[in-house]
Order: sequence, then C-alpha cells, then structure tokens
Amino acid sequence: MKNRGRWLLVSLVALVFAVIGIVTQGLNLGVEFTGGRQLDYSVSQEMTIEQAREAVSEAGFPEAVVQTADTADFTVRTGDISNEEEQRIENSLEENGAGTVEKIDDQRIGASLGEELRNNALIAFGVAFLAQLLYLAVRFKWTFGVAAVLAMAHDVVIVVGLFAWLDKPIDGIFLAAAMTIVGLSVNDTVVVFDRVRERWYGSRPDEDFKKLANKAAVETVPRTVNTGLGSMFILAALAIL
Repeated sequence: MKNRGRWLLVSLVALVFAVIGIVTQGLNLGVEFTGGRQLDYSVSQEMTIEQAREAVSEAGFPEAVVQTADTADFTVRTGDISNEEEQRIENSLEENGAGTVEKIDDQRIGASLGEELRNNALIAFGVAFLAQLLYLAVRFKWTFGVAAVLAMAHDVVIVVGLFAWLDKPIDGIFLAAAMTIVGLSVNDTVVVFDRVRERWYGSRPDEDFKKLANKAAVETVPRTVNTGLGSMFILAALAIL
C-alpha cells in the first residue's frame, strides 16, 4: 500500500496504451461479428488440424478459423470470399496432403447476424458488470463494489487493447476467454476484500488501514497462487492438447 501511487500509475499507463491501440488500430472482429463464410470439408487422407491451418494460411487466409467438426473433418470460417478464393482453399488442402477434398457444407453468415451477436455480447458484459457491482455493494460497501468493477474493466480493456495492437481476431473464443478473465478477476478481488473487511471490522480505531490492508493481502497470497496455478494448468492443457 505504501507504493500504491506507483502501481496505480503503472496500471494507468497500461490502460492508456490499451485504449490507444483500440482507438488507432481498431478491433479485428471475427466472422461471428462481421459476417462471412463457413465451409465444411471432408478429406480422404489423414490430416492434422495444424496441417489444415497451414494449408488454409498458404491459400492466402492466415486469419481464417480452422477447427475440427462433428459432421466433417474440418470447418473453415473466414470473411466473405468468392467461389474462386474458396477453390484456392480446397486446392491448398489437396496439395498439403489431404487427398481428395469434398465440400460438405457451405454457409454464408450475414452481417446482420454478426451485428446481433455483437450486441448480445455487449449486453452480456453489461449485465455481468452490473451484477458484480450490485453483489459487491451489498456484500461489502458501494466503494468496494466500484473498485472491484473498475479493476475488472481494467483487466478486460488491457487484453482487448493487446489484441488490437497485435491485430488478433475478436471472436467467440475470445469472448469465452474474456469472461474467464472477468471471473478470475472478481473472484480474487472478493477474497482479498473479504479478508480486508475481517481485519478492518476487528481492528482498533487507531490502527493504520494501510498496514491492515497489506497484512490481509499477504494472508491471501497462498490462495491466490493456488487458484492461479490451477487455472494455468487448465489453460495450458487447452492450449497444448
């Protein structure tokens, strides 16, 4: 707490950097939000998802989302492309070891659907913020609630800004990751606030609040580390496997 001004300045600089990236670089919205084309392919030769992604990238679509599918071997989601560009993807898959490539399904995702998804996502975030603010205001004090929501917004904006600077796509997977960040941020904040409240309500009138808050934060460090490591193990498994 003694150096809180310094840490707040670091957070402010990171936040300003993120906002500048969002404003100047813009957000690279994925197919789910801008509309585009979803293609399902079946291949005759065994092909890994990494090989399929490399083939689609070589065809000129490095930002396309390539995933495995239930009804086909691969699903490719990309922007609004022509039939000639779609044929380039098929040819690239064949040239990279897919064997015979058969297009199982071809769907166009309208921009209106993308706009509806984007609006629903923003509403979901708004509801999450308000629900957290109300819960924390009732559980602790309204000042605690505002602080927790600001910290949560700070964490999300920095990640969004990083994606803007790196020109990474904002899609459904990103939304799931952002909600994970919201959950972890608020969960950690509530635990620390709860310990601060316990120390605060049981303290002497002349006890220094900064020392009290420091002690409460230190006492929650083991739990914070354990929770963080648990989340990292899961995320590492998702990333690697």
